[in-house]
Amino acid sequence: MNIVITGASSGVGFEAVLELIQSNDNFVVALARSEDKLQRLLDIASSLNPDCNLYPVKFDIVHDDYITGLIPFVQARLGSVDILINNAGSLIKKPFEELAQLDFAEMLQNNLLGHVKMIQNLLPLMKPKTHILNIGSMGGFQGSLKFPGLAAYSASKAALHTLTECLAFEFEERQIKVNCLALGSAQTEMLEKAFPDYESPVLAYEMGKYIADFALTGHKFFNGKVIPVAVINP
Repeated sequence: MNIVITGASSGVGFEAVLELIQSNDNFVVALARSEDKLQRLLDIASSLNPDCNLYPVKFDIVHDDYITGLIPFVQARLGSVDILINNAGSLIKKPFEELAQLDFAEMLQNNLLGHVKMIQNLLPLMKPKTHILNIGSMGGFQGSLKFPGLAAYSASKAALHTLTECLAFEFEERQIKVNCLALGSAQTEMLEKAFPDYESPVLAYEMGKYIADFALTGHKFFNGKVIPVAVINP
């Protein structure tokens, strides 16, 4: 499988890559903004599987150039894309009355519009049976328990969930499947920074493995689904 994954330098994205590279049938382009963390990912991946097909590249999904930068890189390494995992994102935790419009804009850029750009630019490389997997959040899942301070973050993730449903319908004739995993908590750097006193019952590597497995097989059973993945809420 030819796979592109964003947000690969830490957390569940990092762990998903380590799961995906265990098969030499997978060719993985791993994107993140931190070159140092990508090098660490490559070092660990190479120690787990010296023959792995991993191509890390420093790339900002919001601000960097797709046409002259990312697309030629992906074409040269993969040729086409079978799986796109939109995992990159960020979190702002502030009381609602302290949130500025720029905070909402940042959340929408990082958690929605960057993924829109990624999908639009990689779409010409996607063949029938491609799977686009968006990584959402229980914070944006309708009917879930909401938490103070996460209004901007949760609203941006809810928008990603709706985008998933829209694109599944729009890409139906192309036979491209689009799903979203609305993740509950996993013990990641992002969680520890936002909620330092909370310990998740789910480890990052467990969630990363689930993401990798679903990316490879989930489109055989689902399309246009926003699936809650949480032991508790969250």
